[in-house]
Parts: sequence; structure tokens; C-alpha cells
Amino acid sequence: MHVLVVHNRYSSAQPSGENRVVDEEVALLRAAGHRVDAFERRSDDIAARSLPAKVAVPLLVPWNPAVRTELAARLRAERPDVVHVHNVFPLLSPAVLAACADADVPVVATLHNYAQVCPPGTLHRDGRPCTECAGPALPLPAVRHGCYRGSRLATVPLAVGLAVNRRRWWSGVERFFCISAAQRDLLVRSGMPTERLVVKHNFVPDPGERREGPGEHLLYLGRLAEPKGVRLLMAAWDRLAAAGGVGAPLVIAGAGPLEREVAAWAAGRDDARYAGLWDPAECRAAVARSVAVVAPSTARETFGLVVAEAMAAGVPAVAADHGAFAELVEDGVSGLLHRPDGVDSLASRLRLVAADPVRNQEMGRAARRRYEQGFSPAVGLERLEEGYRTAIALRSGGVHDTPSRGNDKGPRRDARAGRDGGSG
Repeated sequence: MHVLVVHNRYSSAQPSGENRVVDEEVALLRAAGHRVDAFERRSDDIAARSLPAKVAVPLLVPWNPAVRTELAARLRAERPDVVHVHNVFPLLSPAVLAACADADVPVVATLHNYAQVCPPGTLHRDGRPCTECAGPALPLPAVRHGCYRGSRLATVPLAVGLAVNRRRWWSGVERFFCISAAQRDLLVRSGMPTERLVVKHNFVPDPGERREGPGEHLLYLGRLAEPKGVRLLMAAWDRLAAAGGVGAPLVIAGAGPLEREVAAWAAGRDDARYAGLWDPAECRAAVARSVAVVAPSTARETFGLVVAEAMAAGVPAVAADHGAFAELVEDGVSGLLHRPDGVDSLASRLRLVAADPVRNQEMGRAARRRYEQGFSPAVGLERLEEGYRTAIALRSGGVHDTPSRGNDKGPRRDARAGRDGGSG
């Protein structure tokens, strides 16, 4: 197939799991013999714009007419089989959907976050989950609370874009890829068209490194921000330290707004270390040396790449029991789940995962099997291809767009005897 990937790349100043997913999918498709081209914008380029052009960027968030014209012309010239849309904020906008309609090219879109029902896409506000805007009403609460970057003014373009383009998204995309069943269920409850939403978990490349032995440390690897549960983790670790520790140090790696706070907390301790920002090779090596990877997010994660990466290395995860984590981790089998807002619950699970090396290694082996069955490149390629074929057939009238029956209870067969993209 000939696939055109549409993506606004996030700033390179902070690592982006979404950018990485896009790049890995493109590489996977090309390795399988598909032709993949890209239609991109880069948020990094905003800094080089003139002052008037920078001021105009928020006006382009709801609709960028120049993008519609440029993309439609390219689609008519190249005639790809399918367009795969990822992120359109802030420089592309939903005008890409109008361009695809102009050129009569089928569209699939991966929903990496909750931007379809929440202006900042997080479903998180003031340290707590929030679903005030997740429904048919106008997303005025987001503006009132200044949910994007703590600014009402900065939130307005996102809220306007969501309100005026909601129906365009829902009618202009043949297949939405939800990256977890938890995400899909919430979007269905929020009013998105059930029949167009399928679950396609992100895949993770095989790291080529597996854990040998019990591991050396517990590892937090990710963005250092309040919604990721970093403060919850530090509080739980302090409680464990006061009770004598768990026999292995905690390593925290990453960058973000809480970086100074984390560095100050870890300074001078023997039981915890802040490692800064690692490159991908350092991340893979550190995961493979872990007793467990910790994912204590207080926000509803749509997937959780770090958990899947741990599974690929044969390492169990200790994760919050909500959102996608609850379907990625089978509690007591491939890892452990803790109450999302519970310091004592997290502390007890960290103690438990480190207390029994034999059980820990059994969970690690189960985690690797879970990876092979659900998150490997082979599975990822199969589900991408099936999603594309279905979208193409729907646009050409070859498949009836009937409601999906779950997608959260394991893979099922549709009328074309292929996977529907769902798995638990």
C-alpha cells in the first residue's frame, strides 16, 4: 500500500512518545514493503517565525486553510491508498480532513490522547482526573479553568477547534485507532461514533536486551510532571525508607517541570538517584537491569509505552490501577497494580515486587509472553494493515460500517475474517 502519514511533530526540547510511535510505525511499514510518505509540520519551526507569524499561530489551531490547499494538491498528485493522521496541533489543524475529502482519499487516525473530548487532551486538572468537557456540550469548562498551560487565553483556540470540528472528525475518518480499550470506552461514553473506533495497541520494537537475574534497581522512566505520579512515588519511597527500605535503590530518569524537585529530593540519598535524561540505548539497558519499572501515573494514560517496554525486556511493572495500565498489566501475573492515589498502596506493591525474587522472575517471564502476544512488531503490523484495508474498503463501499462488538475482550474476527484490531 501507499500510505501518507500526517503528523505535527512535537518540540524536540522534550522527548515525545508520540513522535517515537510515529517513527517506529513508519519504519515497520517500510520494512514490510509498503511505500510511506510524510506530510509534516514541526513545532520547533515556530521559534524561527517572525513575530506576526508567531502571533498568528493560535488562529491556525482550529483551521489552517493553507494546509488544506497544499495537502489536497499533493493527494491529487500522488494518490495514496490511505492517509494516516496522527497529531494536527498546532500547525496542521483539522483542515487536513477537508483536504482528504477534497481528494477522496480514505483516512485513519490514531488517537494518542483525549483531544477529541478534552481541549488539552489529558482529562486531568489540578492533580485529579477531570471529564467536565467529555460530552456533547461546548468545552467551556476548559476555558474557565485555563486547562492548557494554565491560561484561559491559550485554551480558547483548542476549545474552539474541538467545538467546531467535532463532527468533521467523526464523519471524515473511516477508522479511529484507540491505543487502549480504556480509551475507547471513555470516548464511546463521550459520544464518539462506536462503529468507527477500534483498539490498536501501540507496538514496541524488541529491545534485544532481556533481564538476567533479579535486577539491580526499581526504575521510573518518563516525564517528570505531576500527572505522571512522580510526587506520589517520592512519598511512597519515603515511607518505605522510614520502614527500612526494600533492598534495592530507586532510579528516576527523565525531564520535565519537576526536575529540580526530584533532583533535590534524591540528592545525598543512598536509596534513590536522579539520573537525568537518558538516550534510547541507556533507557533500554536500564530497563533490562530493573527489578521492576514503576508507572504511578495519576492521570488516565491512553497506553503506557514504558510498561510495554518493560514487558519486552521480561521485567514486571508496578502501575496505577486505572486507564490503560489496568489492561496492560495482569495484577499478580505480569506485574502489580496499586490504587492510583494511594501512597500506602504504592509503597506496599513496591515492597512486594522486590521481596520475592523467584516470584518476580515468574512475573517477568509472563510479562514477556504478554508482549509477544500483544505488543510485538508482528502484531502491530498486522493491525495496521488490517485497519488500512478496512478504511479503504469502507471508502469504496466494499464493507458495511457496522458497530464494533467490544474490542476490549480480546481479538475477534469480522466479516472479512481478519482482526478487528482489538485486544485486552
